[in-house]
Amino acid sequence: MRAHTRPLAAVHDGDLDLNDVARGDGYLFVRDGVGIAGRGAAARVPLADVAAVLAAIEHTDDVGGVHPIAIGVVPFEAGLPCELIIPRVLVGKAADGRQWVTTVHAGPGDGPPVDLSAPPRPSPRAQSFTVSPLTDISSYLAAVRTARDAVRDGRLTKAVIAREVSVTSPEPIDVHAVLLRLKATFGSSFRYSVDGFIGASPELLVAVHGSTVRSRPLAGTTPRTGDPDTDRRAADELLASEKNQIEHRVVIDMIHDTLLPWCSYLDWQPEPSIVSVANVQHLSTELEGHLSDPRPNVLELVAALSPTPALGGFPKAEALALIAEAEGFLRGNYGGAVGWVDAAGDGTWAVAIRCAELSADRRTARLVAGGGIVAESDPLSELAETQAKLQAMLSAIVRP
Repeated sequence: MRAHTRPLAAVHDGDLDLNDVARGDGYLFVRDGVGIAGRGAAARVPLADVAAVLAAIEHTDDVGGVHPIAIGVVPFEAGLPCELIIPRVLVGKAADGRQWVTTVHAGPGDGPPVDLSAPPRPSPRAQSFTVSPLTDISSYLAAVRTARDAVRDGRLTKAVIAREVSVTSPEPIDVHAVLLRLKATFGSSFRYSVDGFIGASPELLVAVHGSTVRSRPLAGTTPRTGDPDTDRRAADELLASEKNQIEHRVVIDMIHDTLLPWCSYLDWQPEPSIVSVANVQHLSTELEGHLSDPRPNVLELVAALSPTPALGGFPKAEALALIAEAEGFLRGNYGGAVGWVDAAGDGTWAVAIRCAELSADRRTARLVAGGGIVAESDPLSELAETQAKLQAMLSAIVRP
């Protein structure tokens, strides 16, 4: 394969909204206007081969410091098929203001040129939806009790139990419209779209830029009401909650211990802070370190960290075994990792939460949400937490 990267201004007159590049059938990973969007697929590459395939691309870089990129999702369950996509055309926007277009040529059958002109914005329309649980509520509550009892018995420190919801419509769901709604409400989250898997995750799994590695795990949640005083009290209660602090500490310790062998130093916030998004508030701790030489490809760190205790539990093997037995469904992409990697091994990956997985005809969306279960967990409170988390994607899909 050959690739050519040019400044955006050289190939397009004016700025491009990455959501309008991705539209309903492309690829997107963006936060606060920084990220990538692609159209078409020059190649779909098995995860184990991605680093070698990217490195082998013959690349002309007219921007400086830009490399070919692959985007995709690593599923929650180990062993499921996983491919990353190298888009035929990719638009990138960096925090330092650089904007570029990378065109990848895979061979003589590349197909027609990819159109980057902005499409018409989706119009509001009256569309009917049916929302129904795929996970029986009594089964979910029983799974929470099973996990809680395992913690109380000393077999686990934490396990995350999730449940599924289905959204159906007689008409296809407009992915482009959903992405624009997510931008309006969750602009500071990592918003993504890959092969019908869309979402807005507030949680950074891992990012590598040069020798710098960062992670910002979340664990411990409370709803937001929209009233500043009520939300402030809820945030204070979250910070003071022993149950949520235990759940959060398990995640921080695991991520710290996993990253440390790759780092010459690794620093982290001494106390968690509050991260607020439109519908919920989370406990958050930021970690940042300097990678030792030879530094790892970001995909190595994704494999080591995912699934984190924020979506699985601890000890990892025991928690995953309990989840597989108690939940009653395959999570698939939910709870895995979504993001991108470039030919230099840099990249940014978010935890795949606050998401929807669309059917091929786009008339059905599967939503999943879960919560960390520790000794003090109350099943009905956990049910309420999943309901609050589901609102992110529910509102983006069903509102006109």
